Amino acid sequence: GPLTNTERRVASLVADGLTNREIADALCVSTKTVEAHLTRIYRSADVRSRTGLVALRPNRPDLFD
Repeated sequence: GPLTNTERRVASLVADGLTNREIADALCVSTKTVEAHLTRIYRSADVRSRTGLVALRPNRPDLFD
């Protein structure tokens, strides 16, 4: 299904090169919460890694903030 606003923000921060810890700090959440968002993002985007997600950025703007 479609990503939530927070999931799109996480995807965007991943694409910008931030680590899970940096994303957690930026969003004032735990790293476990970031990991949970990434799990849902990967499932929705049908990818298995950060690299796969970043590769989608030019073609799938719906996944990013």
